[in-house]
Amino acid sequence: MTGVQSVHDPIARAVIECAADAIVAVDERSRVTVWNPAAERMFGWTAQEVLGRRSPIVPDELMAEHNAVQERLLTRREGDGGQISIATRRFHRDGRLIDVLIDTSLLKDRDGGLLGWVGVYHPVEDDEAAQHHTAERARLVRRLNDIVADLNAELDLGTVLDRITGALIELTGADAGGFVRIEGDRLRLVSMSGLPERMRGTTADLRSSLVGELLRSGRTVRLATGEQRLGDLIWSELEGLHTVALGLSFLQNKPYGALYALFSGRKVGHTELELLELLAGHAGVAVGNAVAYAEVVRQRAHERAVIDSSADGIAVLDRDGLVRQWNPAAHALTGIPPEEAVGRRLPFELPKIGEMLTLPLESGVWLNVLAAEIEETGELVVDFRDVTEAKALEEAKDLFLATTSHELRTPVTVVQGYASTLTHRWDELADADRRAAVATIADRAQSLGRLVEHLLRGARAGADELAVTIETFDLAKVLEGVVAGFRSLSDLHRVELEIADGLPPARGDALATDIVVGQLLENAFKYSPDGGRVLVTAHREGAELVVGVVDEGIGIAPGDHERIFERFVQGEAGDRRRFGGVGLGLYIVKRLTEAQGGQISAHPAPSSEDGRTGTRMCLRLAVAGDAE
Repeated sequence: MTGVQSVHDPIARAVIECAADAIVAVDERSRVTVWNPAAERMFGWTAQEVLGRRSPIVPDELMAEHNAVQERLLTRREGDGGQISIATRRFHRDGRLIDVLIDTSLLKDRDGGLLGWVGVYHPVEDDEAAQHHTAERARLVRRLNDIVADLNAELDLGTVLDRITGALIELTGADAGGFVRIEGDRLRLVSMSGLPERMRGTTADLRSSLVGELLRSGRTVRLATGEQRLGDLIWSELEGLHTVALGLSFLQNKPYGALYALFSGRKVGHTELELLELLAGHAGVAVGNAVAYAEVVRQRAHERAVIDSSADGIAVLDRDGLVRQWNPAAHALTGIPPEEAVGRRLPFELPKIGEMLTLPLESGVWLNVLAAEIEETGELVVDFRDVTEAKALEEAKDLFLATTSHELRTPVTVVQGYASTLTHRWDELADADRRAAVATIADRAQSLGRLVEHLLRGARAGADELAVTIETFDLAKVLEGVVAGFRSLSDLHRVELEIADGLPPARGDALATDIVVGQLLENAFKYSPDGGRVLVTAHREGAELVVGVVDEGIGIAPGDHERIFERFVQGEAGDRRRFGGVGLGLYIVKRLTEAQGGQISAHPAPSSEDGRTGTRMCLRLAVAGDAE
């Protein structure tokens, strides 16, 4: 296969084939169109291997120089000469770099249309000019590397862009420079040197600009002179401007912006274009670093704000299980400040990844703890929240269900049994037995009613929904009514009432007081199963009225005199279940008393004449204002 495409003149073809120097021509898309035998000998590739393909001989690090020469030739004037000569290096097929001198010219048809570029390659041995060119280029590349290192060390985007334009002036000798960012279909001037400050931030249309033309051309560098259309936003601001060079910068393989070099004095060579393209390429890397760092800073700030504002405690653990972050909620929940938590292990057990663990702290706070792993870093994020109230409600619910199921079942079973007996054996029972059965049903129904009432009132009390009416009422009358009702309920108990003479009216709620005293009498009956005297007293002590309910029952165990007023708690003496109930009566008493501004307390009763001991319940209410 011949090494020449589309060369129809036999003499021209023969000249190319027989030339001692390597001749390589490429079209506008850099595909090889001419590759003569001398090129085969110099570079090792045959014409068949390279024709129609991109030239394999340009090293990546010299591609900017190659592009700069081609771009420079496109803009040269007729009087400037038709070729550019450079000393450089090219690849041999075996991987070696060959020192060559290249004379590059435009390749045009008879009508002046562009066909591409042609280069004539001469081997270089001890040529002083070539050595000088290589040394000077090496110096510029070293300086470029130093500048790039400084750029990559800077993480502030604005500073990076300003340093890029400064480096552009230094390396190319341009009279002014700037960096424009691509923002959709607009360009924005974000950094500049040698231009009026008022231009910073100005915009221009992307499509009609030189940047738009460069993007459409598929190249990365562009050179424009005063004879061409100069319609960009910065052209008219530099007096004497005759040449503009620009190179594209990419971020994540997408065009991010362009670097401009403006010349109003010196002429521009291919070296300046090469440096511009190299700097524009490195600018993309530096800008990418700065943008990535800014995003990390923004993301970290966002994460910190979320963590700090979270109502849940959040701790971040490193690979060794040591705390590295400890948010304010973690401090509030555990009482451990960040300075004591960071660098140490968690103050509680760490659950398995993805599993919920519920555990108590020494302070009595219950926590739900969940851990998740950050796969990229191996760190653990531990989230924990206060579930003390929920834990208490859960335990109360369990106790409530366990006790009420038993207490409700017993009276219902008795009622069902006696009702069934009466239904099926009515004619067989004596009149006394029938009356006894009905009396038992009535008694159990009354007990069931009181139990349901307690449950409902206890539920309302737990929701802080007790409503009382504070007014002046006759305490003596309330006590007399309650005592009269209880005297007929038990043959074993003797209820007595002692009210001091001239007892003034009370300040509170008469109905709530009736319920309180009734519950105290019920407890007195309940916890004195062998009967005995139950004494209700009332007298004045200063600004208070004191009501006492004293029984001769089993008493209250030491240490339980305050605890019996808690929800679902009963006084214990022997068998816990001996007296039944769900432990809501005295809880309701305490809430109703406090709701009307009173106080309730339990005390051991003085020993009676026959040696019995019991309990003295003490209710204190305020004396009405007119009686004080």
